[in-house]
Amino acid sequence: MKILVIRFSSIGDLTQALSIPAVLHEHFNTDSQKTCEVHFLTRSDFSELLDHNPSIQKIWTVNRSQGFKSLMQTIQKLNQENFDLIYDAHNNLRSFFVRNFVSAKQVVVKPMERWKRFLLLNFKINKFEKPFSGQRDLLKPLEKIGIPFQLPKAPQIFLSESVLQKVRLLLENLNLKPSEFIVFVPSAAYPLKRWPIDHWVKLAEIYKNTKIVVLAGPQDHFTQDLNHLTHIYNLTGQTSLIESAAIIQYAQFVVTNDTGLLHFSEQLGQKTIALMGPAPFGYPSRTTTQILEIDLPCRPCSKHGQGPCSNKEYQKCLRDITPNVVHQRIQARFNK
Repeated sequence: MKILVIRFSSIGDLTQALSIPAVLHEHFNTDSQKTCEVHFLTRSDFSELLDHNPSIQKIWTVNRSQGFKSLMQTIQKLNQENFDLIYDAHNNLRSFFVRNFVSAKQVVVKPMERWKRFLLLNFKINKFEKPFSGQRDLLKPLEKIGIPFQLPKAPQIFLSESVLQKVRLLLENLNLKPSEFIVFVPSAAYPLKRWPIDHWVKLAEIYKNTKIVVLAGPQDHFTQDLNHLTHIYNLTGQTSLIESAAIIQYAQFVVTNDTGLLHFSEQLGQKTIALMGPAPFGYPSRTTTQILEIDLPCRPCSKHGQGPCSNKEYQKCLRDITPNVVHQRIQARFNK
């Protein structure tokens, strides 16, 4: 059984899609016979997240900077593989070309459900299954071919020893030891999805006796507001995606906005507090993740949290999650 799974982006959605190969292997392989070969097609800049995954036998990539040319070159190569099944877990224009120009005996496509999204975002009429779950939405389409929904055990991100060793050295240079620090992720793709930075400062002050590593992207200059605290180790813009994953793996627990590193933490099986705001999709799915959110009539207000905020109190959905509430939840869940 040769299967092609397609998911190009975003980083959070791709990370959640890493559960798909494990489910396919669980279904098609038996103790006596290994009959499932999974290929995965993604963007070249995200491919390192698939490395060393025992459920993925071959990684295919397209280079976003090369556009349609890179896609067509990859399609030509894929056509030589004679796939039994293609699962389009993205369902965008690029994946449309792949599933229609690469031969396969069977094709499954993740539905877009645009009308449900329209009703939810414009009229707050929810026809989606609750609670929201990003991994469930990626795995349930496989029921069409007789694969019942199940969430594979973590981890579903597999880090190489070289990456782990590099991160251990980084931590050692900071006088940090594995499992003696916690991780804050104050970043998010859109400002509206970011828990206010003054809340992060207050939460850090509550944990003044605990070492805190801050992970964020190179453009997230607002994290400098945490630098005055002596127990903060601000690594904003200093680690790659895969290095950030390794740091998360070594943490006691993680507090994060609705962003890609939330799903890193989830797929590593790490204890996590998820601060969920304006966006309805991509919710974490594992019991190791504790979701904190405020039920407001204006939520959700946009597909990805790009705004604008529709509440008269700007960002009320996140501002009303106070540092004390987060602290109480951490104590209750993690005994910390």
